[in-house]
Amino acid sequence: MPRQINIDNCIKCGSCISACPVDAIEDKANKIQIDPNECVDCETCQRICPAQCVDGGPNKYLELRTN
Repeated sequence: MPRQINIDNCIKCGSCISACPVDAIEDKANKIQIDPNECVDCETCQRICPAQCVDGGPNKYLELRTN
């Protein structure tokens, strides 16, 4: 499960866009979005985000499935 950006918490700083090694993150219509088809789940965006608004990944998927 690719990462997702919580747009309510996102401060639109763009640090995740420049840090993404596979260019899977874009600013579309003033919303930062992760392309799930391009995301390789490397966690770079989650580690670098100053607002800590990136969520998801395999651990979140397992959490959702077990609840």
